[in-house]
Amino acid sequence: MEKREQTIEYFEGKDLPSVEYRELCKKAQEVLPDAYSIYSGFSVGAALLLENGEVITGTNQENAASPSGMCAERTALFYAGSRFPQVRVKALAIAAADRNGPVKAYVSPCGACRQVMAESIRRGGDFDVILCGEERSILLKASALLPFPFKM
Repeated sequence: MEKREQTIEYFEGKDLPSVEYRELCKKAQEVLPDAYSIYSGFSVGAALLLENGEVITGTNQENAASPSGMCAERTALFYAGSRFPQVRVKALAIAAADRNGPVKAYVSPCGACRQVMAESIRRGGDFDVILCGEERSILLKASALLPFPFKM
């Protein structure tokens, strides 16, 4: 067996490198009030930028039978895949708020969302993910979030 090491390249800071990505974070934050998060009080908004310029938003949708809910990231990715099946994803911004307001740092996607992102990469190529926070954000590639995705 041979030992290997994997490193993840990402950018972290208060300001994002482009106006386009700052606007995408703003869109993710704007949809937070639309989240249905009456059980957890934790709202997540996602804004997905497609190569054709379309922006698709999604929010988390909770359910009393908790596994029946849906994360914001998957809501946006599945809608984009249904509405624009041949269009590549360019970037995905994720923002969150709890009962006290927007999160200070950032929120990272769950494992199921990471796997759906991996499938989106397979469909159209890697894309940027922006974890949007009030005080700092992270920009990285979707492939960095799940280096060993499930494949069939």
